[in-house]
Order: sequence, then structure tokens, then C-alpha cells
Amino acid sequence: MTESSTLFTPTTIGTLVLKNRIAVAPMTRTSASADGLATDDMARYYARFARGGHALVITEGTYPDLLHSQGYLHQPGIANTAQADAWRKVVDAVHAEGSKIVLQLMHAGALSQGTHWEPGTVAPSAVQPLGTQMGFYRGEGPYPLPAEMTLAEIDAVTAAFASAAGRAKQAGFDGVEIHGANGYLLDQFLTAHTNERTDQYGGSTLDRVRLLVEVSQAVRREVGDDFTVGMRISQGKVNDYEHKWAKGEQDAKDIFESLAGAGIDYLHTTEFDAAAPAFGEGESLAALAVRYGRLPVIANGQLGEPDKAEALIERGDAALVTLGKAALANPDWPLRVAGAAPITEFDFALLQPLANIKQSELEQETLAPTP
Repeated sequence: MTESSTLFTPTTIGTLVLKNRIAVAPMTRTSASADGLATDDMARYYARFARGGHALVITEGTYPDLLHSQGYLHQPGIANTAQADAWRKVVDAVHAEGSKIVLQLMHAGALSQGTHWEPGTVAPSAVQPLGTQMGFYRGEGPYPLPAEMTLAEIDAVTAAFASAAGRAKQAGFDGVEIHGANGYLLDQFLTAHTNERTDQYGGSTLDRVRLLVEVSQAVRREVGDDFTVGMRISQGKVNDYEHKWAKGEQDAKDIFESLAGAGIDYLHTTEFDAAAPAFGEGESLAALAVRYGRLPVIANGQLGEPDKAEALIERGDAALVTLGKAALANPDWPLRVAGAAPITEFDFALLQPLANIKQSELEQETLAPTP
């Protein structure tokens, strides 16, 4: 593969003009200060990916309020001015290396397993989450039973997402991505077995996607039209890996059409395998997002093999790919691929005992490989 391949062609998503089709996926690294301030290590960590040739960096999920949104101890926030200001060094470091950076906004909801702020968890319904907390993010045992959110609390969460997006814009980010995936709060509203509400936010798929639409609309009003806004969507969750949408392609149609009408610029789908059929046969979730969303789609999931990533884009199933584990193992993945250098296999030991930024990562040098 060479720099003339589709992976290395420029593209535009919203207001983002990107030099290639390769981005870094959002990955929780729990390396902020206890009160949610981005650190110098985080600036060095994110700058590595930009220096390594990734056109776009999407940050780890960042909590938008000081109530119940934080999911993990030492997770960064953007809930106040101090937290927003702390992100500026990260933004500047990525920009200095010639790449764009988008902040992912995340409310953990029932899956919160550590907070510096308000104790207790909230969710669309008082339903015990499946699975157990993740040890490498300092969790232990079952998830607590969440409190069912009132309509006033739902409105407050919508406002918090919008305000946080405004702070991200002021901090210099190139866009925001709303985290509607992986079992966190917005996905809890979207998922039938975690949403037993009988009001306007529960029931049919179109009602369960309502909060995602309202958050998207509120964020767009806050940031205006000159700022990129995306939404991340998945079927599987960190605590329910095999989950599939009950109505298959009809759910995909309802969800993607609804979100596309909410003013966002792109959809970011994530699956275990981005190229696999979403429902046992037929098209992938990314391809269905293209079909029904009619927006640029970013695809994530097992795309560390260059030929596989290239094929997905060439088929028109995505405009961009995001790399997670492959990027952790190869911060200079784009440079390696362009230079026909070998790709290092990911070692899960990197995430042990905690999935935080290791000094060994920061010591890696990003060098242009030789063919």
C-alpha cells in the first residue's frame, strides 16, 4: 500500500478538512487529575498519534457535568472552565503536529463506576446493569442499581451536553462527538431492556432515540453551524457485548434517519468487526448508516489490517476509519502503512493492571519508516 491508496486521500466531514481517512478511536485512558483536568502526559499521548500521521484524533469520553456523568476515576471532564482550559494544551499539541482533534462527550449513566463528584448513578429506568465493573478502570463487583431519571434531570443532561460542547469549541477543539454507544447513558435510553419508561422517552425505537436527537439538536444550537458535531452509535456495550437491535435493519433505519435529521455532521459506528454483517447477514452497521443516515460515516472495529480498512472505504461503506488497539500498538500506523513497514501486534499487557497512559507509551518515538 502506498500514499496513493484511498486511505491516504483527503476528505471533508462537516467543517473538518482531513489529509487522509485514518483517525484515532476514542479510548478511555483514566490519566487525568482526580478532579478531571487534562494533564501534560495526555498532551504528549495524543500528540503522538498526530505526529504518526493520523488525520484526526477523537479523544476519550469526557464527562459534561459535575453530577452523575463521570464514569471512571481519573477520567477527564469538560464540565467547568478549569477543565476546559486544561484541554487547551492537548488541543495545541495535536494541532502543532498538523492534525485535527474532536472531543468526545460522554455521560456514563448506570455504568458509572467511580466519580469525584456526586455519588450515586442514574439511568432511564431503575434497572440493574448486566455484567460487572471493569477492574482495569478501578471498578469492582456488580454495577449499582441506578435511580430512574426525572424529566427535569433529563432536561439538565441535555443542557449539560450543550454547554460542554460550547466549552469545547472555546477551548479550540475542531468538533465534538456525542457518545451514544457502548451502553452509556444515551445508549441506555436507546436500548429496550434498560429503558422501561412509559413517557415520551420510552416505548418504540423512535421514542427511545428521542433523547439522542434532542441532545444533538441542543449541541448544534450551542455551537452553531461552523463546528463539526458527530454521534457514535453501537449495538454492543461494554457490559453486554453481544447485544443486537431487536428489529434489525428496521431499527437501523429508524435510528440513523432520526439522527441524520438532528443536525449532526457524521455518524461513527463501532462493532466488534466493522466489516461484518450487522444482523447475521447482509450489510454492516457502517453500510446501513450510509444507506439510511446519508451522512459521512466513520467506521470502527478490527480495522488494523490496512487492506481491510482500504476495502471498506473503497466500497463506500465509510468515509473514514478509526483505529483503537492498532493505534495504541502503532501510534505511527499511517506512516508505517505508507512506508510498507511492519505493523506491531497489540499486546493486552498494555492495559494492565490499569488501562491508563504508561510512561513506556510516551517514550515511544514516532519515526517515518523506510520501505
